[in-house]
Amino acid sequence: MALNRDFIGRAFPPSEPYEVTRLKIREFADAIGDLNPIYRDAEAAKSAGHPDVIAPPTFPIVISITGAGLTDPELGLNYSMVVHGEQRFEYVRPLHAGDVVTAESKIAGIRSIGRNERLELQTVIKTVDGEHVCTAHNVIIERGA
Repeated sequence: MALNRDFIGRAFPPSEPYEVTRLKIREFADAIGDLNPIYRDAEAAKSAGHPDVIAPPTFPIVISITGAGLTDPELGLNYSMVVHGEQRFEYVRPLHAGDVVTAESKIAGIRSIGRNERLELQTVIKTVDGEHVCTAHNVIIERGA
C-alpha cells in the first residue's frame, strides 16, 4: 500500500527538550565503537577547541527520529516493513555535553521505488534558545509486501 502523499511537506511539532549529556555521548560512542577521546574526555575536547565533550557526527539520529509523526496511522507506514535507507547531517556546529535541544521534523518527500516506498525526513535540531545546530536528513524504506 502506498504511503499517504498528503504528508509531503507536513511539519510536526518540536520534540520535547533533549539534554545532551557526557554519559549519553559516551554510551553512543561505545555503541558505534569509536574511542576518540573528544567524545569521552572533557580535557581532550577542550584541547581541541570545544567547550566540553562533543557528540559523534551521527549522534543526532538519536534525537531526529523521535516525535517525527511517523506513527500517524493516516500516513500508512508499516513499521514491521521498514529498513534504514540513508542518513546525512549538515552541521552548523557539533553537539556537545550541556546542549539542550529540540528537533522539528517534516516529511520532505515520499516516492515509490518498485514495490517499495521511500520516505525522506528532514529534521532541524536547535538549542532551546533557538540556535541551529544541525539538520538531519534520514531516508527510510518501507519494503513492499
